[in-house]
Amino acid sequence: MAGRENRETFYDRVYALVRRCPPGCVITYGHVAVELGAPMASRAVGYALHNLPAGSDVPWWRVINATGAISLKGRGAQADLQRALLEAEGIRFDANGRTDLARYRWWPGDAGGGG
Repeated sequence: MAGRENRETFYDRVYALVRRCPPGCVITYGHVAVELGAPMASRAVGYALHNLPAGSDVPWWRVINATGAISLKGRGAQADLQRALLEAEGIRFDANGRTDLARYRWWPGDAGGGG
């Protein structure tokens, strides 16, 4: 189909938004979906991040679930890596593996970021 190669996909939009999330901040899957005008698509946001191409510059680790936890919990090395990357950026977790969304959440319209 002519012109289709230039059409931005939902995944492209997810990646562009997540790239804007600054170090030391997080955003939830649902918040990404809402920002993209698709409030029921939080699972699709997760699929997009799961399907990132190798070597991508998208900071996937900054996207967490609505409870402030890593959704990969109990899934081994990827969950450990995500937590380590977030902690390296200064994000702290409580004993239940949750972070304080009121403190660390990034609001895309907020030039100052979160955290």
